Amino acid sequence: MDFHTIFGSLLHLLATADTAQQCWIGGTLVYLLLLVILHHKWRDDKRMLGRWQLMALLPLAAAAAHLFIYVAPKWEFYGIYSNYYLIVLLTVLPMLLGRWRIGYRITAVTGGLLIALLGIFSLLTAQHFGNYYSKSYTESFRAAVQDMERTYILKEWKETDFAALEAKYLPRIEEAEKEQNSAKFIDAVSDFLLDLHDGHVWAGYPDDYDPSASAYQMHEYGLCLFPLDSGEVIAVNTAEEVQKLGILNGSIITKWNGKPIKQAIREDSRENGSPVQSNEDFLRTVFLSCTGGDTVEVSYLDDDKEKTVTLSDLGTQYSSVGDTMQAFTQSVEIHSLEELHELNFSTKMLDDKCGYLRVLGEETQSTLQDYLGYLAGNHTWAREMFREKLRDLKNQGMEYLVIDLRNNTGGFDEIGCALTDLLTTEEWYGQGLGIRKNGQYICTSDHGIHGDGEFADLKAVALTNFNCASAGDGTSLYLSRLPNVTLAGMTEPCGCNQETGGNIMLADGLVSIFYPTGLILDENCVPNIDTRADRVSRNPVEVHIPVDMNAAMQLFSLGNDYELEWARQFLETQN
Repeated sequence: MDFHTIFGSLLHLLATADTAQQCWIGGTLVYLLLLVILHHKWRDDKRMLGRWQLMALLPLAAAAAHLFIYVAPKWEFYGIYSNYYLIVLLTVLPMLLGRWRIGYRITAVTGGLLIALLGIFSLLTAQHFGNYYSKSYTESFRAAVQDMERTYILKEWKETDFAALEAKYLPRIEEAEKEQNSAKFIDAVSDFLLDLHDGHVWAGYPDDYDPSASAYQMHEYGLCLFPLDSGEVIAVNTAEEVQKLGILNGSIITKWNGKPIKQAIREDSRENGSPVQSNEDFLRTVFLSCTGGDTVEVSYLDDDKEKTVTLSDLGTQYSSVGDTMQAFTQSVEIHSLEELHELNFSTKMLDDKCGYLRVLGEETQSTLQDYLGYLAGNHTWAREMFREKLRDLKNQGMEYLVIDLRNNTGGFDEIGCALTDLLTTEEWYGQGLGIRKNGQYICTSDHGIHGDGEFADLKAVALTNFNCASAGDGTSLYLSRLPNVTLAGMTEPCGCNQETGGNIMLADGLVSIFYPTGLILDENCVPNIDTRADRVSRNPVEVHIPVDMNAAMQLFSLGNDYELEWARQFLETQN
């Protein structure tokens, strides 16, 4: 066990956690220790024990004050600080039994152990939560910008100018406040976040949020635009109403609402905040399909002649964009945690020789094992789990392997490193946990690849896509460095790898901001994987899977998993 790595991981967590909450928790723990000392000193003095019991009420009063300062009036968010409140509640019984020596000892010892464990865990994981529910639109937005200016982990790396962004979006916020237009406020905040181009920055909305009120309301015209590598844009998933007008699957679209298609994509399609520019370009093309009014004019080629038709919004009976995205990414609907656990790390044989391993996220069913692997920089449990699964595939005749990382939502990089361990004999740097101090990056804990090598001679293709993010991004990178593994996809991985942890609630709870606060570094002591201001992928695919007319027809007309079949054939020809 590498105690230097463990200590560095703990130091990283301690430095990343919210300082204000650490003060509340740390102050409470110190005060409780003082109470223990005073009880030992006054245990035979009834008068002083009475005073001691009054003193023991102070943590409860402090917790009540904390509740009003950080949670009110959104009381349901007390769960963010539940560990702190539980620590305080655990002091009640020893306080009530303070005059009864045996009862006090039993409750103080058992409660003290729980308090110590909760206290240490809370000091290391205290989340930043900016509660600006009671502020106005403008006040809450400005407060959020100030919070992110201070705690957004990639401010320097992405050259983010928060003052300029505030100046850019503040007029829209002020207009929304003047009109008391919540939809305009939400749109402005959402656009502000998209401008950061970070896959770990997103907006959260309340359950009663109505997207139809947004200026970016999505329309359904019965087709989806799809870009090819050739530069052409075609229609896919066309509805019967659209086909009757002459636009079929594969029809080349030349204009949208009178504008040349490339101009319309650039001017009319909303930015989506993708860290990687090429992914942004792809997605903006797709989502132009939803842009317009009750009707939209679409021009297309029919026997090389341009024709123009008017398409109407068909309402919710169709979901052309949703169907296209599902087919393109091969995403699956998961309805329960049990279903996720069943699919994640699942294996099968694609044919007599080709094995298949799906990795939907870098989390196991054991949170304890995941955190132990994180602290030690070595997830031995995951490595043995992967070893068992690969051995089983090999016993079934596997000669080569497809590792499916598409739509990977992330988790712990150490799990991706554990898989990489088995596919190489080399030991090398994986990632580092770090601290951001005065705009500089300091690595505190090195987490590497521990070359086990049992399957180092196994040829593999790792499939990735723009939905592969966070620790999935990390797994894509680590596997791509192996000579026996080829990273492939029709798009690049998402391009984000930092640790989330920031949460800010704006006026009236209309929108919340989530963003990364924990620093993950590479071997050069700079942020791992995340793109810079140029938005060029830093873990690109090694082989771009062609996006041509054949691919589109396979995906959207025949319903085939084009990428998976491409990977199987690629491996077949390589062996």
